[in-house]
This record gives sequence, C-alpha cells and structure tokens, in this order.
Amino acid sequence: MKKILRGHHLLCTHGFKGMGYSPEFVEVMTEIVEDIRNEEADFPIQVVQGFDYACQACPHRGKTECIKSPDSNEHVLSMDGKVISHLGLSPGETYMKSDLVQRTAENVSPEDLEYLCEGCSWLEYGVCKNGIQELREKHLLK
Repeated sequence: MKKILRGHHLLCTHGFKGMGYSPEFVEVMTEIVEDIRNEEADFPIQVVQGFDYACQACPHRGKTECIKSPDSNEHVLSMDGKVISHLGLSPGETYMKSDLVQRTAENVSPEDLEYLCEGCSWLEYGVCKNGIQELREKHLLK
C-alpha cells in the first residue's frame, strides 16, 4: 500500500522519539516511524510538499494549511521543499521506501539539519541529529 509523506517528515522519521503535538499525532507518527524503520518492509511512498497522513492527526491542521502560527504553513512548506531538493526528489513523485532511506543516509548529515530544519521546534532536542547520525552509521558502514 502506498503511503504519502511530506518532504520534511522523511527526516523526522529517523529521529522521532515519541514527542509530538498531541497524543493522537504521536500515535500516528509512531505508526509511520515503525513502518519506515522496519527493514523487512519496502513500499512506495509519494513525497509531497503539503499535508500527509501524519498531518491528519495534528491539532494545528487547518482546512488547507498549517495554522500553528501566522507563518507556520510557509515554514513547513519551506522545510518540505528544502528536503525534497536536497534529496534530489520531485514533489508528487513516488519512490520506494528503501530508496528514500538510502538517499537520506547518503545525502543528509546531522549538520545539514541546521539548514533543512531551520526554525523547527524539535531541532533543539537533538533527537533528529542523533537519528540521522545513527541512520548514516547503519547504512553507510554496511
């Protein structure tokens, strides 16, 4: 079954540690993360610059855009775009999960998150950088 993930969530899945905007969001994100981290499963993912499955459970989801703050929608769309570009992807296209994980491991360093995720409230916790570092060690040292 094809999944839909927004650009910046391609990175979030590697550092996610159960924190979120609401219990419902955490539950949905946990499901997504388990699927992405399951090395036995490979499936198609459509990469989008906009709402995805995780957003359905976010308390900041408006009808057509993020309403967390006046500039939040522009901010998340910017992060999506930066990640999609950095990984050499095209918005709306579908890729296999294994390819997206490998691209992330090869092309994203923990330091890249300072730019790719600039302004993200979760960046300060360090879990994202740790997750990307662990991903790189796991996939690049094989």
